[in-house]
Amino acid sequence: MSDMRSLCVAHIEFGAHLYGGAQQVLYLLNALSNAEVRSVLICPEHSAVGGAARAAGIEVEAIPYRGDLDWGAIKRIREILVRHDVDLVHVHSRRGADVWGGLAARRLDLPCVLSRRVDNHERSWAVAAKYRLYDHVIAISEGIRGVLIADGLAPEKVSCVRSAVDWERFQEPADKAGLASRFDLSKEAPIVGIAAQLIPRKGHDILLESLSDLVERWPALQVLVMGKGPSESVIREQVRIRGLSQHVQLVGFVEDLERVLPSLDFLVHPARTEGLGVVLLQAASAGIAVVACDAGGMPEAVVDQETGLLVPAADAGALTAAMESLLSDPGRARSYGAKGRERMLASFSISAMAQGNLDVYRKVIATRSRE
Repeated sequence: MSDMRSLCVAHIEFGAHLYGGAQQVLYLLNALSNAEVRSVLICPEHSAVGGAARAAGIEVEAIPYRGDLDWGAIKRIREILVRHDVDLVHVHSRRGADVWGGLAARRLDLPCVLSRRVDNHERSWAVAAKYRLYDHVIAISEGIRGVLIADGLAPEKVSCVRSAVDWERFQEPADKAGLASRFDLSKEAPIVGIAAQLIPRKGHDILLESLSDLVERWPALQVLVMGKGPSESVIREQVRIRGLSQHVQLVGFVEDLERVLPSLDFLVHPARTEGLGVVLLQAASAGIAVVACDAGGMPEAVVDQETGLLVPAADAGALTAAMESLLSDPGRARSYGAKGRERMLASFSISAMAQGNLDVYRKVIATRSRE
């Protein structure tokens, strides 16, 4: 990575858990420390990302935060920016922190960059108002970049820097017998997984609809539902109503995903929308095929008919057909997995992601210096 050792960057991440965007922030912080960029992480008290960053030797400023409407966060963030003599602010989290962090930077006339990780559209007036706070926006997929431009953001103000995957972490050997023992499954059963927050847009309902037909032809099929979220009780009830209790286990948040993914037959991710889908990168790194939807940034994570299969979002019939095709042809699934692993190593490294962010920082600072 190019040397920017004189630069101090404040990163703002208000996510409570260490997955998704927060994990990407931690990857970036560690990589920037290798480039000798001085970083400070601003996060809520007791957050998981704050603890992990502190353990990694990153400077952390934990502040009290009462949620999206806590406008008092502006003053607390501003005081930290002044104390650390920050050169640039990088806002990662949406949870109100995007606005409060942007306003804090604006009041100090500091360059500010926003990472955008979701692909939902915003109203044109909101885009015009909020995105004035940022010198540049980093989209984690071309799909998200396209959404921002369609919503009115100038193309020259938004760059794509894709999320990274810790490829080496997912090189654990497959241990299907160990996985079967851990979750009390038959060693001979095909085992499929879904690892996502239990929220409506992740498409668990579509998966369960698909399974209602699929288990008639694959009576030994087992599905591990990994993750937590507010839809848990709804999903459990759907499993019961559809008579899938012998096939579906809700196993909660799995911290050692690197030990589970390699032993799955494949991963299914029927999300209705997704910025990119880090778990898709993780599954490919682990060498397993992925069935996902042709929506948002997912086609950038999964190459259809090469590293997995893409189906239309919310199409239970298409999802059933895709899953059945991989269950019927394990060799094809293994081939997809092997190609996915190669692609992750080549194109989704942490160093490439960090360099992309550094390039944006350099561009923003150069533009400011000419003004």
